[in-house]
Formats: sequence, structure tokens, C-alpha cells
Amino acid sequence: MAKIMAVNAGSSSLKFQLLEMPAEEVIAQGLIERIGMDDAIITIKYQNDGSVVASDDITLSDDGKKAKFKVVAPVKDHQVAINVMLKHLSELGIIENLDEIVGVGHRVVSGGEWFNSSVIVDEEVLHKIERLAAYAPLHNPANAMGIRAFQKILPHAVSVAVFDTSFHQTMPKVNYLYSLPYQYYTRYGARKYGAHGTSHRYVAHRAAEMLDRDINDLKLITLHLGAGASATAVQNGKSYDTSMGFTPMAGLTMATRVGDVDASLINYIQEHEHLSNEEMMDVLNKKSGLLGISTISSDMRDLEAVRDTNEHANLAIDIFVNRVVRYVGQYIAEMNGADAIIFTAGIGENGYEVRKEIIDKLSYFGVEIDDAKNTGMRDEAIVSTDDSKIKVLVVPTNEELMIARDVQTLMGEK
Repeated sequence: MAKIMAVNAGSSSLKFQLLEMPAEEVIAQGLIERIGMDDAIITIKYQNDGSVVASDDITLSDDGKKAKFKVVAPVKDHQVAINVMLKHLSELGIIENLDEIVGVGHRVVSGGEWFNSSVIVDEEVLHKIERLAAYAPLHNPANAMGIRAFQKILPHAVSVAVFDTSFHQTMPKVNYLYSLPYQYYTRYGARKYGAHGTSHRYVAHRAAEMLDRDINDLKLITLHLGAGASATAVQNGKSYDTSMGFTPMAGLTMATRVGDVDASLINYIQEHEHLSNEEMMDVLNKKSGLLGISTISSDMRDLEAVRDTNEHANLAIDIFVNRVVRYVGQYIAEMNGADAIIFTAGIGENGYEVRKEIIDKLSYFGVEIDDAKNTGMRDEAIVSTDDSKIKVLVVPTNEELMIARDVQTLMGEK
């Protein structure tokens, strides 16, 4: 048995999960928010073997089997965050010493064309991750920062980079190239890379298991619908097409990201609003999507709560649904059919009303949702009717497990 940590580092956050492998048992999971501030929030959830008692910092679940540790403290940077997290893991008795953690897997958003699978991190790999910052400006710099911090604190542990884009490296050229001069692809790598690949890979394989089918014989459409949202056509177990583009900005309407938009319109707005390139990118990444259309919130739950009385909230939801339907229809046409549509991530797993709206608009394909199965469903389930020609599944994503599996596999090959 070995302890492996799966890490997702953001610019001001650090999400982690500690797993016992190969049993795939989650020992602890947590989140450090507001890194760089004096009031950072450190949260760790773990199993209670009966020895944990409630205190000012620790609360127990109703049955007492789970414990939640939460404190607010200054956290200067990611290196401090990691030290604080490891210190609390030790003090809470979750680990006895740091040597127990033999591998650390890091989510990295963009691997460009350099990485078509997960890799053990060395200095050359880190340099490439940093060079790819232009492909994922909101993510890659933070991912690299998290890797370097962990390597300094846990030098004995094997570091593995797991790329969101690697799953999509199987797309054919006809799907990943833009209709730009070909020289821009050869010179600058101007093409579609996609994202959320680890999530799409997990839910596609899990869906095949739930359907008791060989994934190599299936045509699947996976919908990762959260603050970031993307759709992927999975054919024979491989990514065939995906909605995100050169960066994670393209494709579906998202919480604050614009999704697909005419490039000429961007230039037009930029000139009339007198915006710099940096300011325009900030609008497209952080002020658009559900937030931009609704004018009130980027959170689908907030919009649903006022949908009946707020025209903008209703419009934002309608546009979100419309864009998902467009991509699903496109992928059914591209693959000449589909066996299943899979919903995952925050909205996909919890937004049963949005799921119903999407599937109802696709009824002409012979897909039908079962209201009784779908309403209120937030767990793993098949929610289509028994006679639906295309099955509809809810599959909670588990990127951390996929990361841990990749770490274990690469450690075995080392």
C-alpha cells in the first residue's frame, strides 16, 4: 500500500486528495483558499476511526464517522500552504511522517502537443509547462508553481504531471485545426487543444462500466458542466472532438468565460471601449458567460433561484442550454450517432432541471429522460427511460482518482 497525493493548484488555492493505493481509498481531502492573504481558509475532511472528538476547529458528521477540520490563518504563498497542509495532516494523525507520501500527481491544464500522456516531472518537463502558459494563462503558471513547491518540500516523492489536454491528442486534424493559414499551426501550434481531459476520460470509462459495454465499441458524448464547461465526443474510448479550443475560453457558455464568439466582434468592442489586450482578455475570461448575460451572478444556482422573476437570469440559463444542445447535436452528426450522453461536474451532477432542459431539446434523436429517475438525482445513475435510444447518465467526476492511478502506473514503470 502507498499514499499518493493528487493536487490541483490554482493561483490562490490548493485543492488536494490523499489516497491509499492501489486500494483507491480516500484518506483525506482538502482545500486551502485565499493563498497570499492573512485570512486564508484551510479545510481538511477525513475519516473518523472513533478517536476524533469535536472541538473549535473540528466538527463531526451526524453519524460521527467523518471529521472536518477548518481554520483561518495567514498563508503567504503556495510553499507555505503546502507546509501548513502537511503539518495539519500530521497533527490530525492522518499521516505519521512525510515519507509515507511516495507520489504526488499534479493537474496541469495544458500540455500542448508535447505531452499526449502523463509524465514524471523533471526540469525539462517543468520548463515546458511554464512555456505553455500562453495556452492556459489562468492555470499553467499556478500548476508549475505548485509542482515546484511540492518538489522542494517532498523531494523524495515522485512528481507526476497529468495534463487536461493529453486525452484530446487523439483528435484528428480535421477536428483540431482552425481554418487559418497552415503556417500558424506549424510556427505557433495554433490549433484546438481542449481541456478537462482527465474528467472526460474518467466519466467515459465509468459510463462504459455502468452500461456493461466495451468502451472501444461505444460512441459517447461527455458533458463536463461546471464553472468551466466543455463537451467531448468520445469514440472507441478516444477523444474525437471537443468544445474548448486553443485555450479553455472557447466552446460552451461558462460561468464567466465567453465561449465561442466572432473574433471580429472582439476587435470591435475593444476599439469602442478603448480596452487594452489585457483588459479585453479579462472581459472574455472573467466578466462574460453566465455572469455577463445575467448581470447578477456566475453561479447557476443563483440564477435558477430568481429565474421566474429575472429576465436576464432566465436568458443566461437558456443560452447555456442552447450552446450545450448545439455541441451535442454536432457530435451526434460527427460520430454518426451516439450510445450515451454523460453529465458530470457541478452543474452536470447537481442541476437536474438543466439536464432535463438539454435532453428535452434533443428528443428528436430518440433520447428521453425519465423524470422520476432524474429529479433530485445527484449520484451516479442512468436517468434515461428504458426505451431511450441514447442512454443518459449522471457520473460524478473523479479527476483525483485518475491522477492517482497515473502516478501509480508511472511509479511502477520508473
